[in-house]
Amino acid sequence: MSIASVENVRPLEVAGPVPVLLTVEEAAYCLRIGRTTCFALIRTGELESLMVGGLRRVPADAPAAYLARRRAEQRAA
Repeated sequence: MSIASVENVRPLEVAGPVPVLLTVEEAAYCLRIGRTTCFALIRTGELESLMVGGLRRVPADAPAAYLARRRAEQRAA
């Protein structure tokens, strides 16, 4: 098995409109963390989320905002 070069990697193709809300699983994938860890971040308030009917959703910009806060905290430490 060979290692794929950068030229062979295709960017993620989005079909249709860009989502405004993500599922918890999609947010976890964006952050490259597990679903349980993502729910823990939501429970502690570190990752913004809201309920839509009975469904938990994460605003599409929330993972980036969480990462920006974490990076700022680490720079300050």
